Amino acid sequence: MYIPVLRSVAIALIAGFASLSAVAQDYPARPIRMIVPWPAGGLVDIAARTVAKELQASMGQPVVIDNKAGAGGVIGADLVAKSAPDGYTLTLTTSALNMNAALGQKLPFNVVNDFAPVAVVAYAPSIVVVNVGLAAKTVQELTSLARARPGKLSYASAGTGSPAHLATELYKSTMGLDIAHIPYKGAPQAITDLIAGHVDILFANAAVALPQIRSGAVRAIAVTGAQRFSALPDLPTMAESGVKDFEADQWLGILAPKGTSPSVMRRLRTEIDRALASEGLRTALTNSGMAAAPVATLEQVSAYLRDDLAKWTGVVKRANIKAD
Repeated sequence: MYIPVLRSVAIALIAGFASLSAVAQDYPARPIRMIVPWPAGGLVDIAARTVAKELQASMGQPVVIDNKAGAGGVIGADLVAKSAPDGYTLTLTTSALNMNAALGQKLPFNVVNDFAPVAVVAYAPSIVVVNVGLAAKTVQELTSLARARPGKLSYASAGTGSPAHLATELYKSTMGLDIAHIPYKGAPQAITDLIAGHVDILFANAAVALPQIRSGAVRAIAVTGAQRFSALPDLPTMAESGVKDFEADQWLGILAPKGTSPSVMRRLRTEIDRALASEGLRTALTNSGMAAAPVATLEQVSAYLRDDLAKWTGVVKRANIKAD
């Protein structure tokens, strides 16, 4: 009595696996929707459109950018977390996703359990800039000045929990410094007040900082990545400047819903690696204030994002930062 039933179940399972395999082999058979949880025209949107152009050329299907901005990237990410895990809905998001989680915000998804990391495609380095009147031309001099004047220097950010805020807190906690935080409603206002001398320091994204550096309106003293930034090759990293193991670039990465089949994930990874090898894509990212990410396996990407979440959770805890 049970044998026919078991045989039927086995046949059904085999048929199901065969069907999934066939779907994966045919992927993509229709357009892919890439949700960008940030406004059109910004850094993340530029990266998504640059990568999408390469992907659709190699995959033979349109990659449609869908901007779903709001709540610091949460709205767009939630749409992806709740989408079918078939490879046709992806997101290109940033390290703000992990920072939101690190701040203890009540999110409608779990950043570890509800996404399948596909690739980090680019890094957006921040540049440590200071007011030109500040007596610090290097990170070493800035650190010495902050130690000599505890609580007297101030740094700007684009708001509590923003990348500039957490990156500066990482510097402070690493070096044991007391520097006052002045939050603004965005990076443009923050750098405007830095130029005016109302604040002393800003960890600014390259897109905002580069024009002001080149005009001489602010002084650049370091970059926050593990490697030097090609747009400013003579500028040392924070680690080179004596801040041990410091790395605080924003990552820009592609995530799929959890449960996306391994074969679809591998296909996406292969095509993204091919895109990242394109000189045109790498140049386009550099010209927009980013650096193309190195090739990595799916496992390496997952491990990197878990470590990134742990790092920012530690920064938030040590600095006792509370979400607005």
